[in-house]
Amino acid sequence: MEGEFRKRMAWLHTWCGLVSGWLLCAIFLTGTLSVFRAPITRWMQAQPPVQAAAAQSQLALDAAATYLASKAAGARFWRIELPQQAGDALLLAWQPAGAQRGGLQTAAMDPATGALLPQPWGRKTEGGRHFMSFHYSLHAGTIGFWVVGFMAMCMLVALVSGVVVHRRIFADFFTLRLGKGQRSWLDAHNATGVLALPFLFMIAYTGLAYFYSSYIPWPLRAVYGDSPQAQARYQGELSSEAAAPRRSLQGQPAAMQDLAQLLDQARQLTGRSPRMLFIERPGDASMTVRVFNQAPEDSQTILNQAGQVSFDGVTGAVLQLRNPDPQAPTHSGQIHPVLEALHVASFGGWTLRWMYFVFGLMGTAMMATGTVLFMVKRRKKSAMEFGAATASIYRVVESLNVAALAGIALASIGYFWLNRLLPAAMPGRELWEIRGFLLIWAASGLYAACRPPARAWVEQLALAGALCLLLPLLNLASTGLSVWQYARVGDWQSASVELVAIAFGLVLVGMAWKLQRAWQAQATTTKPAKGAKAPTVGLRYRLQVSSRVLAACLGGYGVASLLAAAVAVLLPRISGLSAAEGVLAASLLGFVFYAVAALWVFSLRSASHAWLGLAAVALGSALVLL
Repeated sequence: MEGEFRKRMAWLHTWCGLVSGWLLCAIFLTGTLSVFRAPITRWMQAQPPVQAAAAQSQLALDAAATYLASKAAGARFWRIELPQQAGDALLLAWQPAGAQRGGLQTAAMDPATGALLPQPWGRKTEGGRHFMSFHYSLHAGTIGFWVVGFMAMCMLVALVSGVVVHRRIFADFFTLRLGKGQRSWLDAHNATGVLALPFLFMIAYTGLAYFYSSYIPWPLRAVYGDSPQAQARYQGELSSEAAAPRRSLQGQPAAMQDLAQLLDQARQLTGRSPRMLFIERPGDASMTVRVFNQAPEDSQTILNQAGQVSFDGVTGAVLQLRNPDPQAPTHSGQIHPVLEALHVASFGGWTLRWMYFVFGLMGTAMMATGTVLFMVKRRKKSAMEFGAATASIYRVVESLNVAALAGIALASIGYFWLNRLLPAAMPGRELWEIRGFLLIWAASGLYAACRPPARAWVEQLALAGALCLLLPLLNLASTGLSVWQYARVGDWQSASVELVAIAFGLVLVGMAWKLQRAWQAQATTTKPAKGAKAPTVGLRYRLQVSSRVLAACLGGYGVASLLAAAVAVLLPRISGLSAAEGVLAASLLGFVFYAVAALWVFSLRSASHAWLGLAAVALGSALVLL
């Protein structure tokens, strides 16, 4: 009985890991890079250093307000980013009335004198935000958002099934046999998986919980209904902070309070340094000035929120003060911010970010070795899973492996090269950087399909490594900046981008060299298993597999949603939780229900039993809701 269960879990681990692993490698690598999105953005903007201290003067703030009043009158908002390091400029941005979302106009000023700096100041780019956006949506809008969520759930299922299958996984962690072919790939897969296992569970779950009300909205709807105000009511009951008063455009012109005085007042109220001013409805009697603070880098608490102060832009009265106190009693409204902070590493400073970066690379390596291991095993002995089409499908798998692993690395470094090669004044250059990233990734897949797998691996890894190693030279040739200049002015964020690129380059070139030597010494043709015949899998088996997959994916989601909604309704009745706390708890449990449902479906002997069980749970949940 136990043997059959482990066999079913092994099948689930293999195929769930393979099919989701292609996208998960890209999602995980870009998420890992986005840990350092601020340094990446700083390097890609390539803003020339301003000979001034890291502070803004009264003169500069007055000049900024005057400039925005003349050039951006009637704008929906103004944004003033304050210098955080020596050499930073005072950055202005505004959105003209009627402009599409994201259609910003920008300018830069000397923070000491208020003098307008040449335009464009630096390069317009999405920078590290591109990796973050790709990480949670694949740059594909709502569809991409849901695909990423499904991939995260597949990751949880693959992790649990992997632990079940590899009973000696922790013992095998201490075994790493190099140069042993399939055994070496399995050892590497186990070692990276075990070392990063707690991190992988945490990062997958918090990634889902980050958007819990979007992925599993049914608990919220079951308790608060479908009205547009449902989300606001829920958040208001969950949070202990009073919401900022809503203000609408009055249509009466009014003068703005002195910005320097508002900044000084914000410092006194919060005890923190401001990083940005955000003026809503500028020039109108209803204008609001929000001062956002800089979060302390050395905070040891997870809730490392920066805080903000909202002022009436005309009278200077304080409308809202958000100044998180680490010593304040905790409450349920802090659960989601904690999960969010755990996912994005917004606490613990640079030390924790480097830990996330290293563990993220380990997670990527675990997925990469798993997908490669699938084909390493089948080159040695084909399982003939697809009958006469097995060889063709294996060839597709080889191409997808190259594109998902070497291709995403090539596209990522290609994104940095495009930033330096595209003209600084080119309209829409930030969009072309992203389009170039996607085109390089697509070209990688096409190239892999046209080349022998071994050569495609070596060539793409070698090219990606060479581009990484040459990035500092490209930067020097295009901007005149180098690691030495960054270090001399204390800009270690930009310097670290190039140093990490060099490290990646050495690793990628080393991988290409080792693979070239390994594949020269062994045949890469796939040999069918002895005695294996093409029609090994019948139609009935294929229908059973399809039915199980459908039950786990759609049936599991439906049952998890209904069960979570039922729990949200029941919890306040049987415990001391409020309605909002019940919704929060049920929503977060919904992801656990979904993972358990998927694993349970594949643990049963037949798909019909799975459907009957899911129907029974769904019926019980529906009765609770009714």
